[in-house]
Amino acid sequence: MQLKGKRTILTQSQKMMIFVLSMSLYGLATLFTELIPSVQLGVVELSVEYFAFIPLTLAILFDPLSAALGAATGEVIFSEIMLGQFGGVGEVEKFVLFSLGIYIAGMMVNDPLNKVQVAIASFTGIFIHQFLGGLVDITKVVFAIEDFEAVQGLPESVFFTEGFAIVNDLLFSGILFCVLPTLFLVPRLYKKIEPLLGMRPRTPENRPTFGAVLNVKAILMAIGFFLIAVTTEFMAETGINFIDWEASWAESPEAVFAGIVITLALIVGIILVIRKNKTIGAGE
Repeated sequence: MQLKGKRTILTQSQKMMIFVLSMSLYGLATLFTELIPSVQLGVVELSVEYFAFIPLTLAILFDPLSAALGAATGEVIFSEIMLGQFGGVGEVEKFVLFSLGIYIAGMMVNDPLNKVQVAIASFTGIFIHQFLGGLVDITKVVFAIEDFEAVQGLPESVFFTEGFAIVNDLLFSGILFCVLPTLFLVPRLYKKIEPLLGMRPRTPENRPTFGAVLNVKAILMAIGFFLIAVTTEFMAETGINFIDWEASWAESPEAVFAGIVITLALIVGIILVIRKNKTIGAGE
């Protein structure tokens, strides 16, 4: 780890450790979400879409980009490929938008002990993912790439239907399984988990200012990534897809169990490496 002015510059090995940790922990969480059934209450569907508090916590405490890319990669590997399926180009949209939301959330926080800041950042990250994902779905219907599927009990409008789905996911999965756990974990892990990875805790002094995060360049990059997500989703829906496959045993209980075992083994390996690094650091 190096210091550049007042900012902390992580080494490539530290960034890789954060990437692998986020990938394995979130990958394991996505496997468990496959086992949780959804509950339908009229037009409201209560389902656990994801445990995004894991990458949110890592993005706030460590390097946001490594945590965001690691979580998105973990979802593709553990909840798609290891379960015997892969959507090809269609996976790019989810990867890009989820990474973007987690990254922005992590960059918004310069004081992990500020609960208001953590709550706003966590909700903003989930909102970005859900809102942009809803815009992609609306765009597909508007350009006749996909047929509109009306929901019984709701007005026959794609804007209303997608808006209702976004609000539903934000209020249930977003707050219950993302914002609240992140608020609980971040202050308790702050300054306790960083030394295990040989890193300095994030402070307002070694983090970028909000103006450095939210600027014209960042907005243009976000727009660019959104256009990439729309383009790849259009390609997937129109049959221009690559490496799209599904095995006969896809999403079987055996596949889920095997994925959980492999992920747990990977997490144990990471813990052993962290403990080894801690022992070496203590010896020096």
